Amino acid sequence: MPAPTAYDPRQYAPVVHPYTESLGKGVDGLRIAVVQEGFGHPKSERDVDEKVKKAAELLGKLGAKITEVSIPWHHLAGALWLPIGVEGLTQTMMWGDGYGLSRPDLYVTSLMDFHRGWRQRANELSETTKLFTLLGTYIHKNHGSRYYGKAMNITRKLIEAYDAVLAQHDLLLMPTTPMKAQPMPKPGAAREETVERALEMISNTAPFDISHHPAMAVPCGMSHGLPVSMMLVGKHWDEPTIYRAAARVRGRGGLEEDVARRTSTPA
Repeated sequence: MPAPTAYDPRQYAPVVHPYTESLGKGVDGLRIAVVQEGFGHPKSERDVDEKVKKAAELLGKLGAKITEVSIPWHHLAGALWLPIGVEGLTQTMMWGDGYGLSRPDLYVTSLMDFHRGWRQRANELSETTKLFTLLGTYIHKNHGSRYYGKAMNITRKLIEAYDAVLAQHDLLLMPTTPMKAQPMPKPGAAREETVERALEMISNTAPFDISHHPAMAVPCGMSHGLPVSMMLVGKHWDEPTIYRAAARVRGRGGLEEDVARRTSTPA
């Protein structure tokens, strides 16, 4: 029998670790890069940016080495994600009945048959799924898979840009979403509002959907009764380093209490 991962082409020779051994080690000596381009987006809320930068500062006080870096490619990632996301969803999830073709997956044909039923219930799809399916179908009809392929090729440059920084640092740090949780569109809301609400929060997360660097959202504060989250991004297959830092952030009373305890304790 093939190994379980042989059924899933998204996992090529995965590197696994005894993850729990990373917990409790603290952040002493960790090199954390605060990515400038992760802040100050058109939709960014000031309190979110401030809370995340404060969390980075507190990690520094707990022993991490904090450096601010610039990765200009991060701002370009959305333009790469769009054709990959739109055409990928359309060709694989919709017309491909959840699987698509030419992949060495374990094809669950009963799931494919069920998924095919969307064609009879298309009006029940979300506004964003309808939009992406229409756009992806239009692109494929008029341009084939050219733009999907071009975006996939250029994504190698994006990966190289992140890897160049991660070669000198252990983690990247930025807000998970540029804003706090927003109100759900009310019934009957304009399509434009619904689509905007669905896509406005992915400017920092979408890049890693296509670069495949491991990332984790870690709550790092509250503002107006809502949580603020920072994102920690690591090298490929290096989840333990993310867990090590995340455990320190969420350990005991949180960052601020830990810093207070550390600074008030005699050396």
